[in-house]
Amino acid sequence: MHDQRAIRTAWEVFLSEGRLLPGPKPVISESWERCRARGVWHRQSEAPLVGEPELFRLKSRNRRLLGAAKPALQRSSLLLSEASSMMLVADTQGFIVEAAGDRRVVEEGRRNHLEEGGRWDEGLIGTNAIGTALALGRPVCITGAEHFCQDVQRWSCAAAPIHHPSDGALLGIVDISGPIDRFHPQSLALAAALAHEIEISLGHRMKADHALLLQHFLSKRSVWLSDEILVLDHQGVLVHASEEARRRLDFRSDKDLETETRASIGAAEPEDWMRICRQRFPQASVDVVRQGGEAIGCLIVLHKRRSEAPARRSARPAAVKAMPGERSVTFDQIVGDSPAMRAVKEQARRLAVLPLPVLIEGETGVGKELFARAIKEARTPDGPFVPLNCGGMARDLVASELFGYVKGAFTGADEKGRPGRIEQADGGVLCLDEIGEMPVDLQAFLLRVLEDGIVYRIGSHDGHPVDIRLVSMTNRDLEAEIEAKRFRRDLYYRIAAVRLRVPALRERGADVIQLARHFIESAAARFGRNPPRLTADVEAALLAHAWPGNVRELRNVVEAMVAMAARDDELTMDDLPGTLRASGLMPRTSAPPPTAIRSVEKEAILARLDACGGNVTEAARQLGIARSTLYLRLAEFGLRSTSRR
Repeated sequence: MHDQRAIRTAWEVFLSEGRLLPGPKPVISESWERCRARGVWHRQSEAPLVGEPELFRLKSRNRRLLGAAKPALQRSSLLLSEASSMMLVADTQGFIVEAAGDRRVVEEGRRNHLEEGGRWDEGLIGTNAIGTALALGRPVCITGAEHFCQDVQRWSCAAAPIHHPSDGALLGIVDISGPIDRFHPQSLALAAALAHEIEISLGHRMKADHALLLQHFLSKRSVWLSDEILVLDHQGVLVHASEEARRRLDFRSDKDLETETRASIGAAEPEDWMRICRQRFPQASVDVVRQGGEAIGCLIVLHKRRSEAPARRSARPAAVKAMPGERSVTFDQIVGDSPAMRAVKEQARRLAVLPLPVLIEGETGVGKELFARAIKEARTPDGPFVPLNCGGMARDLVASELFGYVKGAFTGADEKGRPGRIEQADGGVLCLDEIGEMPVDLQAFLLRVLEDGIVYRIGSHDGHPVDIRLVSMTNRDLEAEIEAKRFRRDLYYRIAAVRLRVPALRERGADVIQLARHFIESAAARFGRNPPRLTADVEAALLAHAWPGNVRELRNVVEAMVAMAARDDELTMDDLPGTLRASGLMPRTSAPPPTAIRSVEKEAILARLDACGGNVTEAARQLGIARSTLYLRLAEFGLRSTSRR
């Protein structure tokens, strides 16, 4: 054990005079110098501590390290509990990601945040075994007053770094800590032995993963229309590169290539691999390989030419046919010129070109699918648009429709198997309506597809690579669904990279009349007759209605009016459904309408006149009234038109 009194004296002189006495060993004095240079306060008593969400992310990022350390941690729970010590595993930033050992000691550690989530970097909490071992890259023991911060001097700690078995890169730290009065000289040897054990375990796991990756590569090689393939493990280590890929990438050596892949793939989470590879190789496909639900690496296929894409697409199962007249929709074809609609269409145009999942929100019947189709048309006009309604379907039916199935997957299955909607959407847009009603257990499988870009049919272990743009739609509050445990939070963040809210019809003002005339023309064409015009009092009635069913309700009402109209040339109050006439806002006499109706009628007329640039003739035509009637209405409102047309 070190002479604690001599070290404390040296530490006090260092703090007060900024100079060192001969007492402390060089490792300690150099560490103190680093701490002073970085402005560490010697009375700092707690290391920074992250919350549960960040700790969960740190554990996930270091899951392989923790998996390799698990046997040692389990032994430590028993061994160190009898030695009044604890074993800690920290990552390369000094965050403690696991702790085991004497429960009383673990509890004592909370006073200084020597616990899971605490960050023991030298620059934050001064000289300590974890932080100093990270700084030096070798085993170190810090005892009592050798710690820079006063309140931490009640600890004795020994730490050893864990290195990657292939290239020696630093992966983390093993630390043995306990109260100073129960310090064990063999703690440093124990920490070094545990670190070596973890490195050996990681080496065995790496060899097994590489074997699985090569096996996957050999089994899938014939699937890809390219011989330019890279095989990487989860840390970006180059497992295999075909000669064609080497020639195309033109690196001086495999080491240079691996330096780049380690810096990109190795530094990212699996869900980001595809995005990263697409940035580096715009036409690449990424096949993420998993074992036991964990990503162990990926295959990167460097497609040679864009001209090959149609050949691959021609082999894709036929897409689900769209509704008649809805196959191709552009933003200009979406009816509505109100400020609310102009804003949402402009937002949709901007996000349509982004390669991000879109969540379209809005009440039932507002026209969310029209926006989904317009986004598809702007982004992938030659690709398929494949819709699926997740609501009102049994769980098994949703699963088979979404993922497809192989021969004999279940009773009643097609004897040839069937591709699912995800496969059908390859190269285009998959549109999931009412996604908030998808069964929770299926949400996990959808998340896997979105992360990996690979779909597995029910009953099959062979994945099908897919390249889809996901557009989801919902009329539910998904954040409330998350709180109610009916929707996965991780899936929500995945599908809602960008959000688009389609306004309710009651928020769109004079769009009601524009939509009504659009539906009149469509219905009249189907019925083989000329489109009738709307009388002014009917327009006012339509504007006054709240339309809880939104555009869908308006379309149904208008089409029924056209079909049942008493006259061929116009729709009058007598043609309105009884529920609208009974609202009390829509009088059936020729008496002047109430103030509310006059107000909305005025708003509709002025909006249409403004949209027509003051052209009274055109405004009257679009409103379905005579020009003289429009002049009369303007006079009643105390307005004059400057147009002579």
